Amino acid sequence: MRIVVCVKYVPDATGDRKFADDLTVDREDVDGLLSELDEYAVEQALQIAEEADDAEVTVLTVGPEDARDALRKALSMGADKAVHVDDESIHGSDVMATSLVLAKAIEKTGYDLVIAGMASTDGTMGVLPAILAERLGVPQVTLLSEVKVEGGKVTGRRDGDTASEQLEASLPAVVSVTDQSGEARYPSFKGIMAAKKKPVEELELDDLDLDEDEVGLEGSWTAVDSADERPARTAGTIVKDEGEGGKQLAEYLASQKFI
Repeated sequence: MRIVVCVKYVPDATGDRKFADDLTVDREDVDGLLSELDEYAVEQALQIAEEADDAEVTVLTVGPEDARDALRKALSMGADKAVHVDDESIHGSDVMATSLVLAKAIEKTGYDLVIAGMASTDGTMGVLPAILAERLGVPQVTLLSEVKVEGGKVTGRRDGDTASEQLEASLPAVVSVTDQSGEARYPSFKGIMAAKKKPVEELELDDLDLDEDEVGLEGSWTAVDSADERPARTAGTIVKDEGEGGKQLAEYLASQKFI
């Protein structure tokens, strides 16, 4: 069974994130890492592979050269190989253009099951798995907190606020998993060393039969028109309780439309 896990290299949430001059996310001046939510997808892929008789886990990312760090993390966790789509023309791609690149790369790689995280920690849209399934023409089973593969089907449980659903789809399929699917494993020293010898295939747009105008800012369906820096934090309002502190607090909350 061929399992492809889509992973993303994202800016560190603890860093000073901002837009670049072209109103795309500045990825040059901030450290990046494998999206935490994608670690759960890698973990579920590894667990499925461990239960299967013959399975191979490929991690796939689209991004600049530094995105290899995300692939190395996934490989050190236990994935077998990686595919890195790196082309300057992809810069500025929105979810629609990115999903097109991913779909082409997945078709070229070959797959039985595609696994993704529930969302990326930078864009947090959460729609890519569904769009990817549409482009591939296969079923989608999304937002799973439990996933299994057996008898040519993928099954899983989706937990909602008031109920849980049991879902299934025939393979090939696309699934996404939540952060409730199980804690991701830490790479061992042996895994980190082994990752250095695992193959990483490099692909460009020409390898995927894509033109420059299908991706990037030109090929995207959405764009950021303007952006302003977050205003500096102002001094808070201090309420001294001299017998009417509760009343003053209530009046302040009411003025801010919190109550």
